[in-house]
Amino acid sequence: MLKTLGQALFSTGLENPKFTAEEGKGQDYEIRTYHATNWVSTSLSGMQWEAALSGGFRKLFNYIQGNNENKVKVEMTAPVSCRVDPGAGPACESQFTVSFYIPEAHQANPPEPSDPDVFVEHRKEFTAYVRTYGGFSNENMKREELLKLLESLQRDGVPYVDKPFYAAGYDSPFKLTNRRNEIWILKKNPEEQ
Repeated sequence: MLKTLGQALFSTGLENPKFTAEEGKGQDYEIRTYHATNWVSTSLSGMQWEAALSGGFRKLFNYIQGNNENKVKVEMTAPVSCRVDPGAGPACESQFTVSFYIPEAHQANPPEPSDPDVFVEHRKEFTAYVRTYGGFSNENMKREELLKLLESLQRDGVPYVDKPFYAAGYDSPFKLTNRRNEIWILKKNPEEQ
């Protein structure tokens, strides 16, 4: 428990999903192909990003603390990703799917969640355009960074999927310096064009 809490609080030594970085990235973003992996996830609807993240994080933290069918503790990983499926308009609820990457030790056979709102999600291999930024991220920063990434992709004329998109955070609220946040926009596959 203390090790997991320490990792969650100080974001040290956390396992990350594996990816392959493409050569010739954009000047202000990376292109990464993430390998097919399992994540533990929960979905929430709402108007506020931070409230959804907070509620989702608590459910997933309970899962890794042993709230699963095997009562097994699972190591904390990074990033915490949040898939955002925006609502139809400014006053509409969005769908948020908050996820933890399942560490290698449990990838082949993830423990089944006990909470009916938590599920194991198999993500196929995907390629994302990734913009990294620092500081304590909030809803406004996420929107600004998303817009900057969209402008860069339009400038470079690359094919992308406009929604959903992802926000990813690598650090606990207790880490004060060298914070890492990301926005991921999925690359459009040739067959989707």
